[in-house]
Amino acid sequence: MRPVSSPTIRRPGPRAALGMALLLAAGLAVPTTLVSPAGDSSSTLPAVTLAAATSRPTLHQGARGAAVTTLQRRLTALHYDVGGVDGIFGPSTFHAVVAFQKVNSLARDGIVGPRTWAALDHPVVPKPRYTHTGYSLEANLSKQVLYLARGGSVVRILDASSGKASTPTPTGNYTIQRRIDGWRRSDLGLLWRPNYFYRGYAVHGATSVPAYPASHGCVRVPIPAMNRLWSVIGVGVRVHVYR
Repeated sequence: MRPVSSPTIRRPGPRAALGMALLLAAGLAVPTTLVSPAGDSSSTLPAVTLAAATSRPTLHQGARGAAVTTLQRRLTALHYDVGGVDGIFGPSTFHAVVAFQKVNSLARDGIVGPRTWAALDHPVVPKPRYTHTGYSLEANLSKQVLYLARGGSVVRILDASSGKASTPTPTGNYTIQRRIDGWRRSDLGLLWRPNYFYRGYAVHGATSVPAYPASHGCVRVPIPAMNRLWSVIGVGVRVHVYR
């Protein structure tokens, strides 16, 4: 009898193995055609797939690395309040992503996937409704974002949460009348560094800034964002609130 020969098992070449490792690290599926049925170990990943795996992986809070740095630099160039470029997808980067998604009518999940990456290439560039020589604030309640504007341009975009349906934020044109450098305990909760623009309504920092209207009427922004904004604004700064 003729002995039955065992099939030859060929391992993928170094380039293909590198491609598989990059895909797995990015959380992407490895194509079954990476090594050809004939065992051609020189087969490699398609260029587009490999580029997507290495430069534009899906990012979420807690991610680190070069892709996060690229994201932060792009958001900073578009004037979103990232807080700094450090390659770490922390809370400030998360809120900057959510603000970007709000402005560009995307799902407000803080995850940078294919649609958010694509929008970063061709973003909506918001413009203020009002022009002042100095700084001003514009709370866009429809988008749930706060713009810091100057001279007819938006210079910073912050994630925000305004009043829920039962306690809406008043719309209109105001100025900051007074502010408190610290925590203010009100009947409706704690306000960090509140900037009051109408009666008891203020733009203030908060520990909770969801992607939808949730406040008792104030305009909430993240505490780190308020800390970065604090020295820029002051009493007399115009505040415009609109839908």
